[in-house]
Amino acid sequence: MTLPPAGPVPLVIDTDTASDDCFALLLALLDPRADLRALTIAQGNVSFEQQVHNAFLVLEVAGRLGDVPVHLGEREALAGGWIGAEDVHGDGVGGQRRSNDAQAEPEHAVDALLRLTSEAPGEITVVAIGPLTNLARAVQRDPGFAGRVGSLIVMGGSLDGVGNITPHAEYNIYADVEAAAAVVAAGFPRLRFITWSPVTLRDGIFDAARVEAIRELGTRRSDFFVRANQAPFDFDTAHGVGGSTHPDTLSVLAAIDPSVALEERAFDVSVVLEGERRGATDFAPVDDAAAAACTAVTLADGERLFGALCDVLAG
Repeated sequence: MTLPPAGPVPLVIDTDTASDDCFALLLALLDPRADLRALTIAQGNVSFEQQVHNAFLVLEVAGRLGDVPVHLGEREALAGGWIGAEDVHGDGVGGQRRSNDAQAEPEHAVDALLRLTSEAPGEITVVAIGPLTNLARAVQRDPGFAGRVGSLIVMGGSLDGVGNITPHAEYNIYADVEAAAAVVAAGFPRLRFITWSPVTLRDGIFDAARVEAIRELGTRRSDFFVRANQAPFDFDTAHGVGGSTHPDTLSVLAAIDPSVALEERAFDVSVVLEGERRGATDFAPVDDAAAAACTAVTLADGERLFGALCDVLAG
């Protein structure tokens, strides 16, 4: 059993800020168990400029503008190009606009990751809820980076080979396959996965009743959620999923509340780089956890996830 942390968990969140990323950020900004040190933004779900806008909108909604630095990172995948998911997310916030003109830090996201982990080696949990481009660049720049990260939680991949952007690949991995492979091979001492399937599709869904319960909270934050969640809710339900999916929020909660992971197992993992399965993650169970490349949450407490998010949206 994993013991609860003794105090707030120092976090850096690497994000492609849209929809559930935004809700994950709200949890990290408002839950007292989290000590969010920085946001780093990587290419991903929507246009880079929109992601930056969305990050500052979330900080505004949380009442935390000026408290947490925002660092801009890689705008293209390692091999070049950008694969967006605007068909799922729209603009990522349901057309809402920020009223602030806050600016990002001049320090690049990769430099910030290297600096923060050098200043507090072994202390920071990095929660990566977008493509892994910034993390891979940090590994390339400084091979010692991985060893300084206390824990890396990756929202990505699938335990059973079920994809959401191709039949085999989950979006965050597929959007920068080379980066995912580099991160997996980097030797992070505590690498944990929150996967798309089966965990998110079973334990991370907010159905219409849950969304309505959030609407009825009647706060600025709950209204933000409902509007930002509408596009992915509509997309997911049109594709046979029973509601909107919230693996990013689950990833942050796993960092600060070990009890949300009802079951977590040891695996070796590899990323498929070529062929029709490009972007797939192959997880192989390992008996000796000490020798395993990673762990993955195989069963999560969906009610605890819903409750944690409602707690911060109710304020």
